[in-house]
Amino acid sequence: MTRILIGGTSAMLICIFLAPRFIEWLRQKSFGQYIREEGPTGHQKKAGTPTMGGLIIFVAISVPFLLLWDPGDWKAMGVYVTGAGLALVGFVDDWTKVVRKRSLGLSGKGKLLAMVVVSGVLWYIVTGPAELDPTVKVRTLDVTIDLGPLYPIWIYLVVAFMSNAVNLTDGLDGLAAGVTAIVMTAYLGIIFVGIGPSDLALLTACAVGGCVGFLWYNAHPATVFMGDTGSLGLGGLVAGVAIMTKTEELLLIIGGVFVIEAVSVIIQVFSFKTFRKRVFLMAPLHHHFEMKAWSETKVILRFWIVAIAFSAIGFALYYQSIRPN
Repeated sequence: MTRILIGGTSAMLICIFLAPRFIEWLRQKSFGQYIREEGPTGHQKKAGTPTMGGLIIFVAISVPFLLLWDPGDWKAMGVYVTGAGLALVGFVDDWTKVVRKRSLGLSGKGKLLAMVVVSGVLWYIVTGPAELDPTVKVRTLDVTIDLGPLYPIWIYLVVAFMSNAVNLTDGLDGLAAGVTAIVMTAYLGIIFVGIGPSDLALLTACAVGGCVGFLWYNAHPATVFMGDTGSLGLGGLVAGVAIMTKTEELLLIIGGVFVIEAVSVIIQVFSFKTFRKRVFLMAPLHHHFEMKAWSETKVILRFWIVAIAFSAIGFALYYQSIRPN
């Protein structure tokens, strides 16, 4: 328990105290955010805000976790490798945007291939050193499904969907970092009641601390953005924790805000391509509310409230599923 508290607190403090110098370095190098022209007009004033802040998040997570990690706990390492691997993909994407001075980074095929590789590594760790079965638990129905050779495809789908969902959510100051902190806090509780104070709990606490520390500078008005480095990496951590705890089904509830944001984009694209009509004023969903004249702060706070409600429901369902009849 002490290690977990030390890890989470250390991650938060590392982020808070190292971020100012890192932000200044980003400014000096002109590593600023490029804003899409088709986005909300109010966002154009954010152009030039330092990006790639996900680097400081993962430094803050990595230092205490790697120092305190028990080399025998492969569940935690599998999740960490997934998050760090996708953070690297996001960094290359962010770097490409900065160098080419445009809002588009890696190609879709490049990201797809990278996610396949990261998912393959996670699958190897899950079924190898972590010694978990290739199964999916549907906890609300008390059913376990053995996917066998289809399990690596399942892992890829979970990792790709959640990392992209967090990426889509990262469109307002502090939104993705705040929701991730809430989701990972719920998972910290799940790990405690289901597994105990393990290294997986340590990593989850470090993720919460890193996100909270980052919010010190990313809250509205943000002085730094996490970029794809942060959003893809944090999405990888969330997906990895869900896979290691066999709660992929509950992730749809616990990470409900991420899911809704991603689904809103899917609906919008499908509707426009099929019927030439838009369901939302703008997608992802947080932009829809901005277009309805909600202030950015109002949207963020209300999405955080919804995230807390979803996380509480998901935790309650998990607790019920492991409670003796």
